[in-house]
Amino acid sequence: MMKVLFVCTGNICRSPMGEYLFPLFFNDSGLVMDSAGVQGLPASPIDPSSERLLQADGIDASAFRSKRLVPQIARSADLILCFSTHQRNEIVRQNPTVGRRTFTLNDFANICSYCAQHHLVSGDTLEQRLASVLEQAPMLRNTLPPASDIADPFRKDFAAFEQAHAEILQALGTIADALDVKGAHASV
Repeated sequence: MMKVLFVCTGNICRSPMGEYLFPLFFNDSGLVMDSAGVQGLPASPIDPSSERLLQADGIDASAFRSKRLVPQIARSADLILCFSTHQRNEIVRQNPTVGRRTFTLNDFANICSYCAQHHLVSGDTLEQRLASVLEQAPMLRNTLPPASDIADPFRKDFAAFEQAHAEILQALGTIADALDVKGAHASV
C-alpha cells in the first residue's frame, strides 16, 4: 500500500482537488490518497469553487473536511505532492525526514516525464513504477529546470480556481502518461 498525500496551505482549495482527482487517473487499490494543509483550517469544508469543479468531474466532495499537516501525517506518506516551492520548503522544514519524497506537483510531473523518456520507469504495478521514479528523483531533482507553482485560488474569482484545476489535471495527466501501467488510468 502506497500513500499519496496532497498538501496546500489551508487544505480547502488545491489539495482536496488533488486528492479527489488523482483516482480519476489511477484506478489502483494499492494507492491511498489523503490531503492536509501546512496552515490547515481544521474541519473546514472544501471551498465551494473547488467543490463545484469537482462536481463537474462527477466527484462528490461534500463530506470533505480539512486538516492541518502534523508530523505523523507527513511521515505516514510515501509521496507528498504540494503546489508551491514555499509549501515544499515549509513541509521539509517541519519534517526533515520527508524531504526525499516531497515534491511540488509540477516538479514531480516533470521528473516522471523525464524518467519515462529515458526508460528509467520500471515495475509491473503502479506502486513499483512510482517507487522507481522516487528512487531516481534525488539524482534528477536539481538537474531539471524548476517547474512553476500552481497558484493559490483562495479568495479569488472562479477563473483562478478553474486555472488551478486545469493545472492539477495537466500535471496528473503527465504523471499518468509517464507511469503508464496497463489500465492504470482512465481517460479524463
